Amino acid sequence: MAIKITEDCINCEACEPECPNNAIYPPEQSWRFSDGTTMQDDKERTDQMSEEFFYIATDKCTECIGFHDEPQCAAVCPVDCCVDDEDNVESEEELMEKKNKLHA
Repeated sequence: MAIKITEDCINCEACEPECPNNAIYPPEQSWRFSDGTTMQDDKERTDQMSEEFFYIATDKCTECIGFHDEPQCAAVCPVDCCVDDEDNVESEEELMEKKNKLHA
């Protein structure tokens, strides 16, 4: 399951540099697959998902599978607002496939 950032976020920016997939974006910034991945041909920007606090682009979140033993955003968040996204449940196999697609 992907991770999401709740409205409890204080915009401290601690999580953003920890993400190996560059899936974390500041409020009001759109995201794209090519940011921090090998998918350099996919430069189309996608609408931002939050206007008030940092957010995780679900299509890029792998819960750090293949990089770390636990999601790094959750590990560094001082207010524990990086939580499981129950609306985006994925198996470990699906997360590894996503990781391999992002970093082929």
